[in-house]
Amino acid sequence: MLDINIISYGLGSIGCQIAKFILEKEGLKIVGAIDVAKEKIGKNLSSVLELEKQLEISVSGNAEALFSNIGADLVIHATSSRLEEVYHQILGCLKAGLNVISTCEELSFPYSKHPSIASELDRQAKAKGVTILGTGINPGFLMDTLPIMLTSPCKEVKNIKVRRVMFSGNRRDSYQRKIGTSLSQDVFRKMINDEKITGHVGLFESISMIAAALRWKLSNIEVLPPEPIISENEVKTTCMTIKPGQVAGLKSVAYGLKGKEKVITLEFISHANVKRPYDEISIRGVPNIRQKIIGGIHGDIGTIAMAVNAIPKIMNAKPGLVTMIDLPILSATLHDMREHVKWRK
Repeated sequence: MLDINIISYGLGSIGCQIAKFILEKEGLKIVGAIDVAKEKIGKNLSSVLELEKQLEISVSGNAEALFSNIGADLVIHATSSRLEEVYHQILGCLKAGLNVISTCEELSFPYSKHPSIASELDRQAKAKGVTILGTGINPGFLMDTLPIMLTSPCKEVKNIKVRRVMFSGNRRDSYQRKIGTSLSQDVFRKMINDEKITGHVGLFESISMIAAALRWKLSNIEVLPPEPIISENEVKTTCMTIKPGQVAGLKSVAYGLKGKEKVITLEFISHANVKRPYDEISIRGVPNIRQKIIGGIHGDIGTIAMAVNAIPKIMNAKPGLVTMIDLPILSATLHDMREHVKWRK
């Protein structure tokens, strides 16, 4: 059986962790790596990943050149949350005839917010006979795919509420800064207004995906500005100290509405004072369903696993832009990844 040849596109914290996980998998082989950071370009991938084992791969800063010189089956893409920022990166992958799995949150369900980009990506993917997917832990699973699956035994669904409460103190440095950790309240609100802190990206897409799966016609999707969670005591995280009165994290809320009725509610709460993290899904319907994951699912680990475990589904999928509701149910791929793939001819 042939290995599935992969190019790692984006070597930030998540991209590096995905690459390391790929290297652990039998049947997967990294054949190229791309990043835009000058300090990484030209370095051996082993050095960037901080591995003892040497890989015969240098990080490239020129995606087009790499695609033309290296044969690959798929790109794992992890560079940005915003679809407009990564559009040309992904388009280049598709034009090179490469399948794409991206952690870009806005790619998880882009049809409502970015219909023209979604249409063009779908067209290019179909023209080249490849498939593209945006996924991760959230969006991609906890606040959309999992609630959708939990409606399966329901005769009727009246509303859905998902609440994710996360401890942020052990997350990567860039994540803690993204949610405003240790900022003053004034600086936090200014950075929100300047869009330097965006809160959780993907709530809009998750609501759109749920509505599409249930064939609900929403009158509006409201994503409220993130609100700071203020620390009442001093807290030390893995990379900073939060003083009393400073921001420990944030809360983001979004609603999917039918008229004035909130039929979908998503609450994302992440801060360094969380004592009992959890993920909870409540479905009001016939029957009512409530699921609570005690301890929650670690965001970084979940995103890494989702991206890699989606590989066989994408390799077997029909060409075009797909979302998690278009694919068979994902599962952990604990053995040889090649056993899960029916190669296209």
